[in-house]
Amino acid sequence: MGHVINAKEEIFHALAERLSKAPEGAPINEDLMAILHRLYTESEALVGSKFSLIPMSLDKIASATGIEESELKIILDGMSDKGLVLDIPRKDSFYYMLAPVLVGFFEYTFMRTRDQVNMKELAELFDTYFHSPGVMKEIAGLDTKIMRTLIYENVMPLAVETEVLDYEKATEIIRQSGGGAITMCACRHERSHVGKACDAPMEVCMSLGGAAEWIVRKGLGKPATVDELLKVLAETQELGLVHMCDNVMNKPTYICNCCGCCCNVLRGINEQQIYATHPSNFIPSFELENCIGCGVCADKCHIQAIAMTDQGNGIEIPVLKNEVCIGCGVCSAACPSGALTMLRREVLAIPPENAREKFKRMALEKGR
Repeated sequence: MGHVINAKEEIFHALAERLSKAPEGAPINEDLMAILHRLYTESEALVGSKFSLIPMSLDKIASATGIEESELKIILDGMSDKGLVLDIPRKDSFYYMLAPVLVGFFEYTFMRTRDQVNMKELAELFDTYFHSPGVMKEIAGLDTKIMRTLIYENVMPLAVETEVLDYEKATEIIRQSGGGAITMCACRHERSHVGKACDAPMEVCMSLGGAAEWIVRKGLGKPATVDELLKVLAETQELGLVHMCDNVMNKPTYICNCCGCCCNVLRGINEQQIYATHPSNFIPSFELENCIGCGVCADKCHIQAIAMTDQGNGIEIPVLKNEVCIGCGVCSAACPSGALTMLRREVLAIPPENAREKFKRMALEKGR
């Protein structure tokens, strides 16, 4: 019996090793192993451990696993339905790609309600895992982050509006996508299972373009037109949520609308000072002569980048922590006196052209 148990553990450890080699990474610890044991069957773990880092055809996976194609197809379909594998249509067949932890099977697990697994237990395990030493630091990326921040467009200064490129505008990203899907916020759903979710709406995350087709096909979201996506963007901006998207220039696959209390990325900043999102190309500037000292900007900031500071005369003014700010524009949009404007950063960041370039950069920076 011990030999059987050891053999099973070897299979799951091989899966963990494979996940850890992805550009995003997945540090291996007891919490990750517990998550994998709850999401994967033993046969699924065996198949997952054999995946290469690029999409694979059915016959290639069959060759790597030694499993007959007809049996393997059933296993892969089950894994895809659980969000562990992405099945990508190619002409008259499918290519398969192993989903990473983040952005990946964490989201696909909590984008829906499931009866087959103990969601509360999984929520606790994921929460512990993402806040274990070294985990978010690895997943976040080094110079190249997994996500990037989108500024509120209504606070972009008119003086530079013509210089702002389409990839910096959430509305243009949505329009160019041609539509997509609206899904449940995985982070907020996860937090709801541990009794710590805020009252922000749940159905506010957006998948875009071709990526949304898989989301809809797997029942993880509902189709949405460009106008419907723009409406969600406007509604979440009205609520003061932070817009973040895939850190690519062309065809981002998602836009998240996030809060500092639920979002794993923003919580990573608040609780660990780790950034998995690249700042926008804007930063706040205070016009103190117009400031009424109300503190709304500090209250609205999701990552405590603004602190109200007493100047010694009993009057408090906002002070920006430049090294913390991600340039989302939430503070500027909330300022009742117009004393807070957004300026172009001196050095502009240009995101990777596409997902392939992003993952190539991340892998090189991590020595993979």
